[in-house]
Amino acid sequence: MGLFDFIKRQLLEVIQYKDTDKDTIVWRFNLKDREEIMNSSTLIVGPNQTAIFVHKGQVCDIFGPGTYKLATENIPFLTKLLSLPTGGNSPIDADVYFINMQQFTGIKWGTQNPIMMRDADFGNIRLRGYGVYSFRVDNPKAFMTEMFGQSEVYRVEDVEEQIKPMIIQSLTDAIAESKISALDLAANYEEFSNNVVECAKDKFSNLGLELCTIVIENLSLPEEVEKALDERTKLGVLEDKMGTYTQYQAANAMRDAAQNESDGNLAGLGIGLGAGTAMGNLFAQGLNMQNPTKDNGNANKTQCVKCGASINTNAKFCPECGASQGNTCAKCGASISKNAKFCPECGTPTGVQCPKCGKVLKKGTKFCPECGEKINE
Repeated sequence: MGLFDFIKRQLLEVIQYKDTDKDTIVWRFNLKDREEIMNSSTLIVGPNQTAIFVHKGQVCDIFGPGTYKLATENIPFLTKLLSLPTGGNSPIDADVYFINMQQFTGIKWGTQNPIMMRDADFGNIRLRGYGVYSFRVDNPKAFMTEMFGQSEVYRVEDVEEQIKPMIIQSLTDAIAESKISALDLAANYEEFSNNVVECAKDKFSNLGLELCTIVIENLSLPEEVEKALDERTKLGVLEDKMGTYTQYQAANAMRDAAQNESDGNLAGLGIGLGAGTAMGNLFAQGLNMQNPTKDNGNANKTQCVKCGASINTNAKFCPECGASQGNTCAKCGASISKNAKFCPECGTPTGVQCPKCGKVLKKGTKFCPECGEKINE
């Protein structure tokens, strides 16, 4: 085997990267010992890939997806770097980097420190949040210059440390500029996400990247603010039932007190007995509040003019004795009102007269309220 054949065997004929790792962004083609790229070699760039030729730290040529036969007409800059012509084939001393141009998705982000926010309802509050985002390489040359340099392998985890702070900063700006109340945060996640993408556009572009999407899964408030929101929600639900709610809370408090063990004395027992009575009263009051007509039922009652039974004021006949509740004058027979003391026609007293003191009484009265005399009708 001659010298030419030996050298030719060391020259690389096919340059290709078969991507098997979804988290790899950049991969440098592995050149074996004494193996060099040959003029007329075949370059295969897969879908969502870009190939970059670098010679002594300088970007020479960039190739998009496709199959290329390397020759002076499609690598004009490298033509100047050719060395040692060998039988019409010129080896090229250069590195080849394959850049994955696909979108990297489902990358988690979260606030390491809380975001300060001025809220109209709660004043200055602190927010924490988390979610996922996606990005892609938009400018391979800028990405190589600003980010990965000439590393053999560059992965998503290597990018995260630099771009996460940019996302948090953009999210902070978006929240501050929106001036949306803490009560309305959850209803505006999509708006915040779009604003973050827009705010981060220039920062990512400077690194040769594009922030494609960001999803806000949660923005949480401090515990004390969330409790205040819960209380406000309760008030909104209860509205006109505050009296019942107050009694319910008081009953729960007394129940808890009754269940507490005392230190060997009868205080706990006393609380338990008192709580039982108080709870009964509270619930009775609550029922009365919901049905006020039950407590005031006696206000609509009166006595039968004949037997004295308790009847409705509007009843025309007594349900006990059947007596008509309409009054007539015993002397002239004129119709008179139920509460009239004298007949409007002849002036005769309408009620029963006490035989002892002469006080006019209602019919059915058994004892005179003035002198105590028994009334016999």
